[in-house]
Amino acid sequence: MTIASLLEPVTGQPGPARLTHAADWMQGRTLYGGASALVAYTMATRAFADLPPLRAGQIAFVAPVGEEIALSAEIIRQGRNVTQVRSEIISDGKVALSAFWLFAEGREANALQPAPPPENWPGPPEDTQEVTHSFAPSFVAKNFELRHGQTRGDDRGATVRRWARLTEAHDLDPVSKLVLMGDVMPPGAMRVMQRQGSISSINWSFNVLDPESRSRDGWYLAENASQHAAAGYSSERLRLWDADGRQVLDGIQCVAVFG
Repeated sequence: MTIASLLEPVTGQPGPARLTHAADWMQGRTLYGGASALVAYTMATRAFADLPPLRAGQIAFVAPVGEEIALSAEIIRQGRNVTQVRSEIISDGKVALSAFWLFAEGREANALQPAPPPENWPGPPEDTQEVTHSFAPSFVAKNFELRHGQTRGDDRGATVRRWARLTEAHDLDPVSKLVLMGDVMPPGAMRVMQRQGSISSINWSFNVLDPESRSRDGWYLAENASQHAAAGYSSERLRLWDADGRQVLDGIQCVAVFG
């Protein structure tokens, strides 16, 4: 099942939609977070033509997203350079996902500060070993190829880092691909859990650093790192770099840690 098949029911018109090809993207009872965010993003871009490039997104994962949903999108404010759009996924008559998107035209730069390359660069993906999917959710095994992004034996702390790329041929635009892949790694808190338990993303806020990113052979280095974990929650930093070490996405996330 292709990602295009999942997005086909998203026409840009508000109202009911049935995601008939959602099975390969499910994570337990709900659609994988990157896929559900992409559904909401696609709703926004198909509802309103000629939007500027996406610069930032704020996603609230409120409730499980299944096959039977309803979609909505509205422009909150539209200025000369910036357009702000809210889109939502409704399930069983209640909000299951609420997203706020910031689209903005580029301007002449008055500040220049390139993002630094990743610490402990693992080398290009083609030089690293493939990761087996024995412990990964089924949607990862069906849709992604993973390679190691951390040196074995090193103290990885509360960080999960992997090279990742989609296994299917697709025609996603660069930003849609970043939205889909930006949440693919499990939380870094997984590495410091004291006992087995489930983990659930509550929100995700990110900035798009390069809306035209087209990484070599589709590879991106994805990292989730817990900045602070206590009281059943973890504050995570999520980052994506292209195959040449250029950061293209920077985000944060609150994760519930159960058990």
